[in-house]
Amino acid sequence: MNNRKVVIIGDGMVGSSIAFTVLQDETVNELIIIDVNKDKAQGDVLDLAHGMCFVSPKKIKAGDYDDIKDAHVVVITAGVAQRPGETRLQLLERNIKIFDSITNSMKPYLEDDAIVLVVTNPVDVLSYYVYKKLGIDSKRVIGSGTVLDTARLKSVIADHTGIDPRNVHTFVVGEHGDSEVAAYSVTTIGGIPISEYCNSCKKCCDKRLELLNLHHVVKDAAYQIIAKKGATYYAVALAVNQILKALLNNYHSVLTVSTYIQNEFDGQVRDIYFSLPCVVSSRGVEKILHPSYSKDEVDQIVKSGKTIENEIKSIS
Repeated sequence: MNNRKVVIIGDGMVGSSIAFTVLQDETVNELIIIDVNKDKAQGDVLDLAHGMCFVSPKKIKAGDYDDIKDAHVVVITAGVAQRPGETRLQLLERNIKIFDSITNSMKPYLEDDAIVLVVTNPVDVLSYYVYKKLGIDSKRVIGSGTVLDTARLKSVIADHTGIDPRNVHTFVVGEHGDSEVAAYSVTTIGGIPISEYCNSCKKCCDKRLELLNLHHVVKDAAYQIIAKKGATYYAVALAVNQILKALLNNYHSVLTVSTYIQNEFDGQVRDIYFSLPCVVSSRGVEKILHPSYSKDEVDQIVKSGKTIENEIKSIS
């Protein structure tokens, strides 16, 4: 794939941060930014273009929906921002009308093999909504899901243990939101199950309580950031860039993206979008992986799925 074209719909803090992150990477060589505020999009394009001599060659422009033609990935970040104290699911009613306009505008120009990556919150419900509205293969509509939550969990475990986060392997699954589940039963540090590592680490007297505390830090992270500076955008931009690299380079990376769940966990979770470990390639989601979760984790994952199911019913 010589021409790697990405379109970003929405040029707010998240969209512009993704554009800046993508600019510094060599994966994408054509970038289109679409926003209802055309002056803002044009201003960001000018700003980014002035740094082109410091990065690999790229085409970059402020465009419109007809520029989606020939795009390999369309990233949707448009929507209203999450307010301090507001849950991601409370955003749904405010963002659904925006997504009606976006999907209607992009559908005539979307190529048969293009991937749609939804970033706007609540990402699971909106990914499902985009999948239904566009009527394309569910493998080609994915949400950023809990890729960032998983990175946050790796980070807090690394901080607690003093281990390089790249040597911490774990998953946060389920909803990208308050009901998300930390899959500690399949978490390893340097290849050692975290339960065994904790026994030898001796940094805390109650490992179960400490693990719960670490997960609480992850779940509370977005709220803390929003309370302090109004929005989260840098880390999610890096997470989205990682997903884009997997999609455009055909990496077959295992990422906890939000994907269509047709029938999982013995039929207890069906017809929703949420995050599980997925193999991500140039075709989108190749397959869902099934680690050996504990029974308690399965129960929590199913409960998380029911949370999303109820939200989807509210827009049906």
